[in-house]
Amino acid sequence: MSKIYWRAIPLNDPARSEGAQKIAGGWLWFDRVEKLTRGAAPGIVPLSEVPADVLAQITAPRPDLAGLNLSAPRVMAILNTTPDSFSDGGKFSEREEAISRARALAAVSDILDIGGESTRPGADLIARGEEIARTKPVIAALRHEGLTIPISIDTRKSHVADAALEAGADLINDVTAMEFDPAMASLAASSQAALCLMHMRGTPETMNGEAVYDDVLLDVYDYLEARRDAALAAGVRPDRILLDPGIGFAKTAEHNLALTARLSLFHTLGCPILYGASRKRFVGTIGQEPVAAERLGGSLAVHLAAVAQGAQVIRVHDAAQMTQALRLWQAIATA
Repeated sequence: MSKIYWRAIPLNDPARSEGAQKIAGGWLWFDRVEKLTRGAAPGIVPLSEVPADVLAQITAPRPDLAGLNLSAPRVMAILNTTPDSFSDGGKFSEREEAISRARALAAVSDILDIGGESTRPGADLIARGEEIARTKPVIAALRHEGLTIPISIDTRKSHVADAALEAGADLINDVTAMEFDPAMASLAASSQAALCLMHMRGTPETMNGEAVYDDVLLDVYDYLEARRDAALAAGVRPDRILLDPGIGFAKTAEHNLALTARLSLFHTLGCPILYGASRKRFVGTIGQEPVAAERLGGSLAVHLAAVAQGAQVIRVHDAAQMTQALRLWQAIATA
């Protein structure tokens, strides 16, 4: 029997149906579900036709994660301490500059994501010692001066993650979903840190040639389901898992659009969703802006579209502008 996938269809106006329910206990309602199977046309069904366990997965409120209440969308601010980031390479690679930037971001965001290795297409692998030297002292300094905002370490290496957790990080953001370094699973389980699992194919050096899918939406769903289950089997608590479809990682512009348009499918996995498309190539391609740092307008548009599909965490470079846009979006949505 073919596997069935169930995607909650967000409502623009919850008053349309008395039977509408909330998606993940958050800010969106739904009263219908898109029923998907491979090789068949999708169908729209009422909630009464959705299996009870599936409906429970979609509607259950997501517990607080890394200190974040997820009943409203949260902004994750990007801090790259790398000299070769695609969008702001070298700006914050010096320690004092990185710490100063982190303070500014903390004032306008809900969580900081600090990374010491670029994962842009074509980026080279760096030694874990160098990555630790770029990230751990920044995290330690922020905690020493009393900064309490949750901090995420963006790394695929367990030694780097361990050092960051020791310095005061709360979440491991692994773009390889524990596949680059299998020890990441046991570290997350033993430390009880939150863990973000992202979809990608290949490595930063090879991923541009890996963007081939039978059905990108369902293929990414199956992958994240399998990696979630691997984390659970390793002892990671279900309330500490965050899932990311990996926008821009081994994906064409068309793939990124398909995932964004039907992002609400991933609520069926029962975990909060992280969406990160800030300044990425497809934003520039569609928005006709070749300079990454000038893609604010397009970045705001795609992240608000993700929030309209229920993404709980949005990962951005321009945190102040995204926070402002979110305030307006939420004010209109709840007016």
